[in-house]
Amino acid sequence: MRPAADGEAFPVRTNGGDWLSAWHPPGVAPDGVPHGACGFCVAKDGGVILISNDGVRWDWPGGRPEPGETWEETFRREVLEETCAVVGDARLLGFCRSACFSGPEAGLVLVRSVWLGEVDALPWEPRFEIAHRRIVLADTVLSVMAIEPGWEPVFHRAALEAGLL
Repeated sequence: MRPAADGEAFPVRTNGGDWLSAWHPPGVAPDGVPHGACGFCVAKDGGVILISNDGVRWDWPGGRPEPGETWEETFRREVLEETCAVVGDARLLGFCRSACFSGPEAGLVLVRSVWLGEVDALPWEPRFEIAHRRIVLADTVLSVMAIEPGWEPVFHRAALEAGLL
């Protein structure tokens, strides 16, 4: 799979709508509604922490901002809530901008920040909506993650930027 190039739009069908999504490098966030933060969390042993609601489909942690939060504050809070891990160093990898052109959310433009966080994993205590945590080898992370069709280029670009490929 080829990673997304800067600004390259690719079609994604999700939530009953058709979207065009594009990767943007770090720096200035692209125009759109801030829709949160997500990213790769690398533990001190080099493993990458993934989360799951059902123990079958694995994803990176992330979520929507609370009022007044910065991109980085959202990432740090979501990682702690969903993985029971504390982010030390964090590096913004880039942004994913998605514009909906059909379906119930037509006209909506959402922007999500994508991060790499070096984390200290605390003892696992399932909280909120997340029931499972797993640590995988960095070179297997994309094969373990449940990536919806169409999103592969952005996940591959994020993994490349994070040094996981």
